[in-house]
Amino acid sequence: MRYEAIDSQLVTTNRQRLYKLLKPKSLVVLNANDPMPTNADGTMGFKQNSDLFYLSGVDQEETILVLFPDHPDPKFREALFLRETSELIAIWEGEKLTKAQATKVSGIQRIYWMNQFELIFSQLVFEADYVYLNTNEHARGPGQVQTRDARYIRDFKDRYPLHRLERLAPLTYYLRAVKQPQEIDLLKKAIDITNDGFLRVLNFVKPDVWEYEIEAEFIHEFTRKRSKGFAYGPIIASGKNACVLHYIENDRQCKDGDILLLDVAAEYANYNADLTRSIPVNGRFTPRQREVYDAVLRVMKAARSLLVTGTLLDDYQAEVAKIMESELLGLGLLTKQDIEKQDPDWPAYKKYFMHGTSHLLGLDVHDVGSRYRAFAPGMVFTCEPGIYIREEGLGIRLENNILITADGNIDLMAHIPIEAEEIEEIMNR
Repeated sequence: MRYEAIDSQLVTTNRQRLYKLLKPKSLVVLNANDPMPTNADGTMGFKQNSDLFYLSGVDQEETILVLFPDHPDPKFREALFLRETSELIAIWEGEKLTKAQATKVSGIQRIYWMNQFELIFSQLVFEADYVYLNTNEHARGPGQVQTRDARYIRDFKDRYPLHRLERLAPLTYYLRAVKQPQEIDLLKKAIDITNDGFLRVLNFVKPDVWEYEIEAEFIHEFTRKRSKGFAYGPIIASGKNACVLHYIENDRQCKDGDILLLDVAAEYANYNADLTRSIPVNGRFTPRQREVYDAVLRVMKAARSLLVTGTLLDDYQAEVAKIMESELLGLGLLTKQDIEKQDPDWPAYKKYFMHGTSHLLGLDVHDVGSRYRAFAPGMVFTCEPGIYIREEGLGIRLENNILITADGNIDLMAHIPIEAEEIEEIMNR
């Protein structure tokens, strides 16, 4: 892996935290993600199952993690099954983890090859009263492709129809929402790499460059800093493209006078940053652009102050909506009559700010956790208000990553330029 080795104490602690949430005599099974096919014999870059990585640190396909903390025999309480490496695999694909390396990465002593799984598992499963299996329970998770987890659940039910199954996702989602100190350090590394890419781009952007050229500048900087690449599909949207929330074509030429919206960040060790900045292509904001920019920045600063322990996401969003409503009135985009006549299910401000302000961040960009759980120390949220004026071809969004603490919050991106004067100064050096 490109990233520096992670101390196995992190995943060992994660497992210990999970054990406290399990029912007595519980068996837990997690599968690695499948390598996803493209065409012919091609595959996409491998992305590990976040829960398996969270509990094992293993970043390799064809892996199964089995946990049984109450098993009478200590050697069966934690087991890791890996694809057996060989000289042929090493030649064609590169070396895979050895058993000793897997122990160092995971802190698990019992490492087996995948061809031993059924034999070992049969010695475990009939001692368990409950079996926890994993699946993607993200509210916005795609469901078109059958996952390895889905196949395993189906096969398990066929083979062991009388076992009582439990959902692992609610437990891992609860744990993953609160980051451990070492996880915060990994997020900071992803953020620092993102900052390096942004500073590089500030010195590159000028009229007539193409959006894809800017994308290339980012990936160059990210890759040379040991990132696997983009945390998500980069949004490099100039002019009216900035009003398309998930614009990813990145194929337009940036014109003099445009605002360029950059929603681009790096990953590091599977942890993800999430940054958005809006900059003037020619290095200077027009008065109107600056007026809207400053309004978005004020909303962002006010929203950040609300990201504190004990708050609920829906209450937070309602307060941000009031702040945004006031700013839109000040910009002349809304009138008091618009607000008085608004549909409660689609308030007037949503014409110009139609998405949520914050989401959890971590091993997944839209990280897992319940929207009905109060904010707690250790949670990391994005803060990303925006104003999109399609009739003017002007879209501005700003986004930082905020760590909630017992005493307030910490802006993990406070060192990344965001003030309009600072942006202009860097671009005109």
